[in-house]
Amino acid sequence: MDKKIIVFLIIIALASIFVVARISGFHLPSLAQNYFKNENQAMPTARQAPLLAGQANLFQDFLNRFLPKFGSGKLNEDFGQNNEVKLEEPTSLYKPALDYEQAVIGAVEKASPAVVSIIISKDLPVIEQCPFNPFGDLPPEFNQFFDFGPFQQFNQPCSKGKTKHQEVGGGSGFIVSADGLIVTNKHVVADEAAEYTVLTNDGKKYDAKVLARDPSLDLAVLKIKTSNLPVVALGNSDTIKLGQTAIAIGNALGEFRNTVSVGVISGLARTVTASGGGMSETIEGVIQTDAAINPGNSGGPILNLRGEVIGINTAIASGAENIGFAIPINQAKRAINSVQKSGRIISAYLGVRYIHLSPEVSEKQKLPVKYGALVRGNDQGPGVLPNSPAAKAGIQAEDIILEVNGQQIDQDHTLASFVQKYSVGDVLNLKIQRGDKVLNLKTVLEERPEM
Repeated sequence: MDKKIIVFLIIIALASIFVVARISGFHLPSLAQNYFKNENQAMPTARQAPLLAGQANLFQDFLNRFLPKFGSGKLNEDFGQNNEVKLEEPTSLYKPALDYEQAVIGAVEKASPAVVSIIISKDLPVIEQCPFNPFGDLPPEFNQFFDFGPFQQFNQPCSKGKTKHQEVGGGSGFIVSADGLIVTNKHVVADEAAEYTVLTNDGKKYDAKVLARDPSLDLAVLKIKTSNLPVVALGNSDTIKLGQTAIAIGNALGEFRNTVSVGVISGLARTVTASGGGMSETIEGVIQTDAAINPGNSGGPILNLRGEVIGINTAIASGAENIGFAIPINQAKRAINSVQKSGRIISAYLGVRYIHLSPEVSEKQKLPVKYGALVRGNDQGPGVLPNSPAAKAGIQAEDIILEVNGQQIDQDHTLASFVQKYSVGDVLNLKIQRGDKVLNLKTVLEERPEM
């Protein structure tokens, strides 16, 4: 028989043996040796070995491609060439994730005992159904046509003077002193005719008194009569970075207490106009986050991974998904200290209405500078309030305030954010652009009057 045919048959036989060996778990070299021994044939010569190896590799490639369960491993292992396959140890992908998860859990456990729900209650009129004659306005001569006797049953909602005490809303807050001072949003406790109840994390209820509502910020401070309460740790909102973790806690939808959501800081120094409950307010310098802030979360804290409060939930963007805003906690610290010292919030004011300038606004208005605060009135009042510190300093409408105590007003630093850092009686040196002239004016801040 032709040697080529013999070799071909041997290859076919080896392939069959290889498959059987793979299925049965036998070592291929010993089977091959037994095959040649039993048939009284010599083992392949040095010249034939490369041919067999090539065919075997071809068959191995076929198995690797089409029959993975047979094709694992190297063929030269099966022929006993002692080529060890080194298995790489799996890389741990979970330890950092677990560390992050534990940090979030730790932050929540640290702060949540001091997070409270605020229940808003009010005496509301009881609405009843009262008899009503829809044809009562007709002339008497026509009433006979609409007199249905005892079958006439027309009613309309009415109130007979009865009232019922009901829950009408809810919000969140957090405890800042062991004797019961609680910070929340001003819009949560805006109704002076309502009553407010604080529900602490341990399920206890306390009647709350509104001590102060901030005249310029969406902040309010409540007081409950108790002691030895857990308190939150206040962080430093000036060190916040874009992308860092933000943890929101609050009474979501006024129903789900201590709801936790996690996101990141997605924007800084935003200016937004918040409205609701018949109120509208422009808030400057707020933090933007994608941590879910729902109705009822207002007044609750935004935490960092250390469990420190870095912001106060205040508003959400309507028509958007997961765009919420929080007041930086550093803006609230002055109000908290003021209430602790005097029992009310004392804030300083300059007394101007203005437009915060950007290069685009300046170009559109054809202004000589591309930054600053353009003093200009609006439908709410004049640019310079009468008898205000600004008026006493000589500031005029259409002036552009460029600097406050040597610090430039720009995209990230508004005039309001500078004024908020100072107290009543502090002196401000203002750099003013008036037409083509640059002036330096001095003013003394005064207490903001009740609006």
